[in-house]
Amino acid sequence: MIISRKIQIRLNIFIITAAVLLVTVLSMYELGYTDELLNILARDNYIFYWMLLVGVFAEIVAGSMGMGYGVICTTTLLFLNIPPHIVSASIHSAESFTTAAGSLSHIKLKNVSRNLVKKLAVPAVIGAIIGAVSLTYLGEYYAKITKTLIAFYTLYLGIQILSNAFKEKQSKSMKRKTNLTRLGVIGGFIDSFAGGGWGPLVTGTLIKNAFTPRFAVGSSTVAKFILTITAAVTFFFTLGIQHWNIILGLLIGGIITAPFSAMLTAKLPVKKMFVVIGILVIVMSSITIYKSVFK
Repeated sequence: MIISRKIQIRLNIFIITAAVLLVTVLSMYELGYTDELLNILARDNYIFYWMLLVGVFAEIVAGSMGMGYGVICTTTLLFLNIPPHIVSASIHSAESFTTAAGSLSHIKLKNVSRNLVKKLAVPAVIGAIIGAVSLTYLGEYYAKITKTLIAFYTLYLGIQILSNAFKEKQSKSMKRKTNLTRLGVIGGFIDSFAGGGWGPLVTGTLIKNAFTPRFAVGSSTVAKFILTITAAVTFFFTLGIQHWNIILGLLIGGIITAPFSAMLTAKLPVKKMFVVIGILVIVMSSITIYKSVFK
């Protein structure tokens, strides 16, 4: 079996991360801190373990569909009644590491157009800062309204994901003119404010407008990494570190799964994945909207 360079890079990251985690756990065991660690991880109704599962599932979806990590995580956290600003801050903190791995893979495989990254990333950074600052204020003082708006947005994304399962492949068309500055600003704002959505909006638009798929995905991934770092840093200065158990669960779950998600891409039935994920996001978003409006 020949292992591609992309998979090899992810395997290397996985091995290094696993080694660090193993050394950390063994060190805590030797120092007698095991019970204390387990008690810390059990806080907030064992949310660390739930986030570990969500991180694994979201990374499998993102690896096979090319998008969906933020949508899955946001929908789940809102469903669990986590405040909107904590949702986005936690997701972007965890994604800083997972998008770094993906960006490195695309750069090594030469799937990245520097010009396209620059045209997307600069406005995306501006949009991400505006989105993070806006969510910090609205999420803290108008949590119920903000949560409902984001839930409606994830409901819309769920419908879009479901509809993709039944779309016929379009024939090749002429490359359409795309306002990359506007796309970057809107994508950065929505991703930062809503906790996700860059992939479906930006990558989807680039591919739909006949950009070369490998450069659309690779360049969009690198731009996403830059905006993710920006959003995470902005949230750090406005909110500080909150709910680290959510961040750690998502991070470890994503890193553990990342090396194998590329291997699963060719094996998983993508159309059925679209249907399952679409229905799941629609149902969870609808329940969140119901609880926000009627309770």
